[in-house]
Amino acid sequence: MKAVIDTSSLLSLVRYYLPFDKKGILLEVIKRKIQHRDLIIIDAVYEESKFVSQKIISKHLHFLFDKEFLKEYKVIVKTDELIPVSPVKFLNMVKNQFVAVPSQFRKLSEAEFEVQKNRFMESADAKLIMYCQHLMGHNVEEEIYLVTEETTAANDLKLFKKIPAICDILGIPVITLPNLLEKYPEVDLGFNSKN
Repeated sequence: MKAVIDTSSLLSLVRYYLPFDKKGILLEVIKRKIQHRDLIIIDAVYEESKFVSQKIISKHLHFLFDKEFLKEYKVIVKTDELIPVSPVKFLNMVKNQFVAVPSQFRKLSEAEFEVQKNRFMESADAKLIMYCQHLMGHNVEEEIYLVTEETTAANDLKLFKKIPAICDILGIPVITLPNLLEKYPEVDLGFNSKN
């Protein structure tokens, strides 16, 4: 199983889970999963995570910002040359299926839409989605998940749909951080203790 993680899930991890990880078990599991590339962080997410919420991710997942660790395990996946699996089809879907608010789209000129489309294609969201498509294509026998805390609801007035809605269209499995942690049997924070 491989999971590609979004900034929102890294943020949830450090805000809501690591404070209860008194013995450092969860932190060690996450670190090991990242080392073995079972938990994948792309460069766009890495860059976002440096600056969100007063750098809370870098404070708690300090190993991610250790140059030796990054160099030794080649943790951050480069996406600067990443293109969609089927570029023409994907770009048509951006225009015809990924737009969240059609009335907002109709107000844009062709040039304005091109600017918005290019911004989207360079965003962490688009890079996550495209990377998952490639990963699924090269690992057809393996479970691949995109991990995000986003919901399908378009509640931020952005032109394009949220990650889960786009992934639903493309057939990319999406799970939240709690769902991911359930898939790691070695994670036990004491909530499910059986006597």
